[in-house]
Amino acid sequence: MTIEQIIAQYGLFGLFLGAGFEGETMTVLGGLMAHRGLLPYWPAVLVAAGGSFFADQLFFQLGRRFRDHGFVRRMHARPAFARALAAFERHPLTFTFAFRFIYGLRTVSPVAIGTTRLATRTFVAVNAVAALVWAFIFVSLGYWCGEAIDTLFGRIRSIEHLLAGVVAVALIAALAIHYIRRRPPAA
Repeated sequence: MTIEQIIAQYGLFGLFLGAGFEGETMTVLGGLMAHRGLLPYWPAVLVAAGGSFFADQLFFQLGRRFRDHGFVRRMHARPAFARALAAFERHPLTFTFAFRFIYGLRTVSPVAIGTTRLATRTFVAVNAVAALVWAFIFVSLGYWCGEAIDTLFGRIRSIEHLLAGVVAVALIAALAIHYIRRRPPAA
């Protein structure tokens, strides 16, 4: 079975899971698949938003209902948890909207917010809007990258080659970010 057949058969469900539990990379790939005609664009946006929304609701409820459970305690011990709570305390609604866009805080933030007094209905509303905006941005980014790749190199015949190119670009970007973060500050 080829990747095209797998995506054709399980594409939107896979995008739902990937957007929720992996994040941006899978959502951008969903946009690339929409560009290739393997997934419909607007359903890809909605499914990615749904996956992200569902995962964040799940993590929020973990923080809300299981504060004293080992999983939440281990997360609470992470430095990112303290950063998320500090940012939330300064700007609760803005942070609740923006955490999914902040590298390193995407998974821990809904758990941290769940341990606060923010009303569940407020989190649901803000999370829904943020998930839609996030999904639109990252599916569109993948879609436009596919357009740019086709414009520069012509239509790539195999989805495997396209995915290999995306993985290579993502790896180069990750290495560049790692290098920039490790550089000592300028004096």
